[in-house]
Parts: sequence; structure tokens; C-alpha cells
Amino acid sequence: MRDTSSEVPQVSLSDAADAVLVTLSGDWTTRSIGMVDQEMRGIESSNGRAMTIDLSAVERMDTAGAWVVERLVAANRRRGVETRLEGASASATTLLEAVAETAAEDPADTTSVRRFNVLRFFEAVGRAVVSGFDDLVAAMFILGSTIRGAQMKLGRSSAINPAAIFNQIDRMGVGAIPVVVLMSGIVGAIVAQQGAYQLRYFGAEIFVVDLVGILILRELGVLMTAIMIAGRSGSAITAEIGSMKMREEVDALTVIGLNPVGVLVFPRLVALVVALPCLTVIANFAALGGAMLVAWVYSDIPPQAFVDRLRASIDLGTIFAGLIKAPFMALIIGTIASVEGLKVGGSAESLGAQVTSSVVKAIFVVVILDGLFAMFYAAIDF
Repeated sequence: MRDTSSEVPQVSLSDAADAVLVTLSGDWTTRSIGMVDQEMRGIESSNGRAMTIDLSAVERMDTAGAWVVERLVAANRRRGVETRLEGASASATTLLEAVAETAAEDPADTTSVRRFNVLRFFEAVGRAVVSGFDDLVAAMFILGSTIRGAQMKLGRSSAINPAAIFNQIDRMGVGAIPVVVLMSGIVGAIVAQQGAYQLRYFGAEIFVVDLVGILILRELGVLMTAIMIAGRSGSAITAEIGSMKMREEVDALTVIGLNPVGVLVFPRLVALVVALPCLTVIANFAALGGAMLVAWVYSDIPPQAFVDRLRASIDLGTIFAGLIKAPFMALIIGTIASVEGLKVGGSAESLGAQVTSSVVKAIFVVVILDGLFAMFYAAIDF
């Protein structure tokens, strides 16, 4: 029968002339380290005399045992107690050094000096500025490469794949029609109901047609469509390109001589530029249809009177004021989604983070762009 008494980890304390001698023996492995964990924690909070840890009687040691020993050394270091390790084998010495280096690099180490909140604020601002500049450079590279040409083969200038473009138009445009129609119709109905409710106090419910027509055609139609496309298609672009990046398919395209921008990004950007204006037109009709229905039911404005008043309140400039924004918003959504997809690392966590970042950044920039267009239109009296 095997004698296991020597495999049990043991700790003994003795007083030397100038230090406390801690003698370790037995097997310090994951299976048995729990037997001495509480005893080692008690030594960590002992007196402040210098300490010598003797490892010459240790039979075996793995990472768990080395971590417990390093925890004792770190506790003594925090208390200012001098600690020496003696008698360790070559393998135990290597393991202890590796564990010590890992503990020193741990960002959660409570012994690290905490910086002032003001410094952390400026550090965060600086990192955000640098990250934003890097994203801008990457976006300009992708946009420039796309405009320069859709090279499917590196060095060639004409290799456009119409099938890929039409496939993306079907996925991003045709596939998005139901959700765009539903959301736009609901938004148009809500705007009409709230406008009619407020204008009723002034006996001017008919002017809800002007309100809905101008607001939908100039602002809400294209903006709501762009936000929905950013959440639906932008996230899909980031996830697709990011998954290819994780599986090293993007690198494989480069190895076989294909341009990743031409193969992956160009068809999606072209599809968005084509699909978003078309979806904006559909969203405008859906929103006006919802507003017309609510005006008829809630304010007794018949559809004929609604259409007549709409023709008198809007013109082609009102319609084109919204449609002009659509291609620019499509480029922004596609470019940001592609940049974030190419930034994906090798983990699923990175993919999720970049998809979230893609949607948030795209929506934020689209809203900013809509505000800039509004100021530009006001400046030129359009």
C-alpha cells in the first residue's frame, strides 16, 4: 500500500537568530494545497520580523502551490518585511518567477498607485481622441480604396462583380422594407396625433398636414431610416467582416491576390448607397400614410383634404432636402461598419464589442450629419 504521508503539504515555523524560518514540505499541488491555505494566510498576518522560506523539503509544486508561496511573499512585501526563498529546485524557481511576473503585471493589484481622477479623465479624453483619429484614417483609407476602384484582383482597375452588389441590395434593401414601413408608419401616426392634439387648442388642426409633411420629408424620414439601417445592416456588415477576420479569411484573400476592400467592402457600400435612398422614399410614403390615417380617424380630415393640403405645403425642395442626405448617411454607415469589422480580434468578445461600437458610432455620426445638413440648409435658405 502506498504511503501518502509524505505527499501531504506541511508548514512548520521556527525562530532563527535574525528571522522567522518557515519550512515547507510535501506536495504543493492543486489537489492538496487546500490543506495548508488557511495556515499560510495566518502566517501572512503574523509579526513583522524578517522571514526565510525553506523549500528544500518540497517534493512537488505546481502553479497553485507557487501562487500560495508568492502570495505570502507579496503580503510580506506590502508590510515591508524582508523575505528570502531558500532550497527551491530549478523547476520550482522557474515556476515561482513566472507566477511573480504574472502577479506584477496584474492590473487589479491593489498595491499600484491610483492616479487622480483628473488625470484619469484627461487620459480617457486623450485615448478617445487618438482612437477617433485612427478610426478616421482607417475610414478614409477604406473610402478612398472603394472610390478608386473595386479591384477584385490586386493591381487591376476594372473587376466589378454585379452579382455581389445585387445580392447585398436584396439583403440590405429589400429585406429591410417590412421593418422600415412598420416603424415609419408608426412614427408618422404618432407625430400626426400629437400635432393634432396640440393644434386643436388653436382651431388649426388642418396645419398638422404641414407639420407632418415638412418634418417627415426633410428630417424624420431619412433619419429614422438611416438609424434602422445602421442597427440592422451596419451590425450585419461588422459581424460578417469581423467573423472573416477571426477565421483569417481576410488574410487568405490577400494571400491569393484579392483585394479585401474590393471583395468585402465595395459591394456593401454600393448596395447601401443604392438602397438607403430607395428605403427613404418608401419610409416617407409609409409615414405619410400613417399620418393620413390618424388625421382621418382622430381629426376628421379626409384623405382628399390631406393630400390637397400636402401639395400646397411642400415642394420638390422639401422632398430633395431629405433625399440628398441619404447617400452620405449610407457611406457613413457602411464605412464605419467596415472599419469596426476589420478591427475585430481573435475572440468572440472582441466581435461583440466591435458590433456594438459600430452601431453606436454609426447612429451618433448620422445624427451629427443630419444636424450639419440642417444648419447648411438654413444658411443657404433651402
